[in-house]
Amino acid sequence: MNLIILALIIFSIATLMTMTGRGGGNFYVLALVLSGLSMHQSASTGQFILFVSSISATLIFGRGRKVEWKLVLIIGSITALSAFFGGFFAQYFSGKVLKFVFSFFLLMASLLMLRPIKERKVVAEKKFGIWHLKSNSNEYQINLMLALPLIVATGFGAGMVGISGGSFLVPLMVLAFGVPMDLAVGTSTTMVAGTALMGFVGHLVTGDVIPTTAIVLAIAAAIGGVIGGTFAIKTKPKVLKSLFALTTLAASIVMIFNAIISK
Repeated sequence: MNLIILALIIFSIATLMTMTGRGGGNFYVLALVLSGLSMHQSASTGQFILFVSSISATLIFGRGRKVEWKLVLIIGSITALSAFFGGFFAQYFSGKVLKFVFSFFLLMASLLMLRPIKERKVVAEKKFGIWHLKSNSNEYQINLMLALPLIVATGFGAGMVGISGGSFLVPLMVLAFGVPMDLAVGTSTTMVAGTALMGFVGHLVTGDVIPTTAIVLAIAAAIGGVIGGTFAIKTKPKVLKSLFALTTLAASIVMIFNAIISK
């Protein structure tokens, strides 16, 4: 595929996916695979593109006060470290296996976000393992005993297949923690930057990177990230949630088909 055409596709993906808090990592990998790159090259290049686009979008979300920095610091750090190991150990699995893992992640995320959000009651008393947070007019709590294993698994899987981790971080924050959708999108995008960087470093060790292609596509994604972040701040949370679920489901179906027909 012509590099200019691929850059335009990446720009479009970055604009749309930044609005959902994923940054577009899943669709970057999909586009790169369909353009002819191997799964391992697509995963490593996708992580670099994702890092650049997420950083640019974070500047917009931060200015609009749509980032919960406490979650970024704690959850983001754990996810990023797990992503490094996922990216490193990806070399021990075939491209076909990674495609099916990738598809499973996306399918589960889309099904979770199609569920209606139930109002969660916040318990005022302090309990061991329960983390209480307040952001603007919103209050929510996180069960760390449940959250930590899920966060580690999310980071490892994201780094392995070259996705952002936002595909599970957003549902986790919205459905399990009660974080408002718009705040979850901005927070996830910020976390994604760290996850993508560590995953990319893990892939870089194995040498599965094409520098020229990665830089050109990253520039296109950065521009899309700024535009997508700007639109996300102005979009209603319900619309963001539906957009997240439907686009993730579409990516899952396409990748499953691609995995089945590949050799």
